[in-house]
Order: sequence, then structure tokens, then C-alpha cells
Amino acid sequence: MSSSTSLWDPPSRLVAGVVAAAPVLAAALLGSFATTPNIPWYETLAKPPLTPPNWVFGPAWTALYILMAYAFYRVLRLEPATLGRRAAIMTFFAQLVLNASWSFAFFSARSPQLGLVVILPMAALLVATIVLFWRLDRVAGYSLAPTAFWVAFATYLNAGIFILNR
Repeated sequence: MSSSTSLWDPPSRLVAGVVAAAPVLAAALLGSFATTPNIPWYETLAKPPLTPPNWVFGPAWTALYILMAYAFYRVLRLEPATLGRRAAIMTFFAQLVLNASWSFAFFSARSPQLGLVVILPMAALLVATIVLFWRLDRVAGYSLAPTAFWVAFATYLNAGIFILNR
């Protein structure tokens, strides 16, 4: 039996960890880049009931990004030939791209309407990712559930801001 690895083996823990963390960290940094300079604009907007103070968003998203990377890590560690793995990974990336795009749509473009255009398909892709991850690894699927709840809440906030500031 050979000790070498092939493309058909799951990635090592280190490789899977880096591959899982890198795109999630990139999305987080891009989102922060788009958001931070526009916080003064955000503070001027009328907001719906239950809007948390600004300081809540950073820690909440940090925890959610950690959970996203962990869920992705678990799926990456599966055998590459696992049925449904590729679709789960592609769907994860699609929702992650929309996740980062939302900050540019809402904050950089200063457009709650454009934010809604991005967050609605993002939420749908996130739910699809949860289902696909759950079929492969239940812990991975459950790890994304808090993100889905937060994105549902963010959708409420985004819609409320859009309605209150038309």
C-alpha cells in the first residue's frame, strides 16, 4: 500500500482548512471594505424596529463567518467523488459571492433597493447550501443555520430601511 496521496483523496486537514478559510475571509474583508466607510451614511437612515446597535454586526458576522468556514471545511474533507459534494461546493461559493456583493450593493452603492435585489437570491442560495451540506454532513448543514437566521433578519432590516427611506 502506497503512502502517497492522489487527487481522489480528501484534502489534508491543513489544506482543507486553508481552502475553507480563504474565500470566507476574502468575503468578510471585501464586505468590511464596502461597509466601513459608509457607516456614517447608514447612521442617517430611518431603521425598522428591532434594529440592533451598530456594534452588534461585527461580532455577529465574525461568528457567522467562522461557522461558514467550519461547515465548508467539513464538506471539503469528504471524498472528492462523494455524490453531491461538487454541487454543494458550487452553491456555497455562489451564496458567498452574493454575501460579499450585498455590502457593495447596500453600502457602497448606498442603495437599500439594490441590497434587496442581492439579499433575496443570497438567502435562497444559503438555504439551498444548507440542504446540500446537510445531505453530505449534518454538522456542516446545521453550522450554516445561524447564518440563515441572521440573513432572514438582515432581509427584514434591509426591507424596512428600503420602505422607510424611499
